[in-house]
Amino acid sequence: MRLALAQITSTPNPAENRNLVADYVGRAAEAGAEVVVFPEATMACFGVPLAPIAEPLDGPWATAVSDIAARHGVVVVAGMFTPAPDGRVFNTVLVTGGGQRTAYNKIHLFDAFGFAESRTVAPGETPLVIRAGGASGELPLGVATCYDVRFPELFRALADDGAVAVLLPASWGSGPGKREQWELLVRARALDSTCWVLACGQADPAASGRATKAGVPTGIGYSLVADPYGRVVKELGAAPDLLVVDIDAETVTTARREIPVLANRRL
Repeated sequence: MRLALAQITSTPNPAENRNLVADYVGRAAEAGAEVVVFPEATMACFGVPLAPIAEPLDGPWATAVSDIAARHGVVVVAGMFTPAPDGRVFNTVLVTGGGQRTAYNKIHLFDAFGFAESRTVAPGETPLVIRAGGASGELPLGVATCYDVRFPELFRALADDGAVAVLLPASWGSGPGKREQWELLVRARALDSTCWVLACGQADPAASGRATKAGVPTGIGYSLVADPYGRVVKELGAAPDLLVVDIDAETVTTARREIPVLANRRL
């Protein structure tokens, strides 16, 4: 299966970001991608009030993204915000295209490094595995979000549910050692689960000449793909860019035979 990671810099304006989605989906489809992954907070960047922009999955923003996916015959995976019952929002990953419109709500909230995501965001509860693909055949793909990458049990649960790859939209916070942690954690989760991990982060706003807010996780770039052996197959730099990669289930089967960590678990 051919997938694309669309490393963008979201703005505070959902309409502008919808246009970014249309642009990158068109480029990815021309490159033969069947699934196009966007970062966390594609709908609107962090650092702005989230409740006023949150919409349900059948709202205008998600519907526009669904129309883009249908127009190009691809599945689009993109971060947005949906209303939560308690007045907060859910940090949601929309999955749309190929006859489906579903979502994953981020389970592990980023209450770390001085940032308190749980103040405005409610936690999700349920892991998600989708099936996507067309001419190349369907593959089961797990979905996770940013801070989830620090929790190996979620990635193992996705593998137990059949995932051969995990799609990981993110808006990674900057700071000393954070880029190194990002790559290390993505590679480690690939090894833990013997899955492909396709990690798509927000580009570094500074690489586009945009200002950043101190303490707000607006992205560092360096989206990457790790195979089930933890090897980095492809990686981007800090600036907005498109990464296209081919993955297969056979590598997962071989890795799980040679490194049977899932089968060997005792706890």
